[in-house]
Amino acid sequence: QPELGRPRRNCYTLPGFDFSYGLYLPRTDGGVPEAIGRWNTVKPRTSVRKMPRDFITMNLGALKAGYTTAREFNLYYKLKDIRQKDDEYSRFKRSPPNVPADFTYGIPTRSSTPIFDLLQHKYKELWMEQQRAHTAAKRAEKKKVIILQQVRETRTTFLRKHPPPAKEESFWHLPHLEKV
Repeated sequence: QPELGRPRRNCYTLPGFDFSYGLYLPRTDGGVPEAIGRWNTVKPRTSVRKMPRDFITMNLGALKAGYTTAREFNLYYKLKDIRQKDDEYSRFKRSPPNVPADFTYGIPTRSSTPIFDLLQHKYKELWMEQQRAHTAAKRAEKKKVIILQQVRETRTTFLRKHPPPAKEESFWHLPHLEKV
């Protein structure tokens, strides 16, 4: 019910000043004196891992028992729940890697850079030579493109390269144009 003479509020009232939000967790440890006095170590949990089902063995058993339908197979799975063994589940226990006795795992170390080459700035010079060769190749390629763009084929250049065949002279004339 709204207060008398006032509209209904569309929000909740806040709790009092002594209210604390969240969960209240009472402290069970004795603080620093208890930590100095004795050690309360947490016992490690031994969780029993549920191994996955061994369907190959269960299917073989169901076939030997004479089951053929999917319903019969499911009933057999519920009756005989065979799980994989721990050593079968691990791929390393199934087939350990074949490595030589003196094999070292990891990335081989890089050979050290000769200090004499560093003092002579040899690597800088090699890089500069590569950059010069690269720019020279780019410049030569650009020149080729410019030359190809400048030379255009016109009718005159085409006729110079491929002259038309010479006309054979005909000795026939119209009769009325011949000299009498």
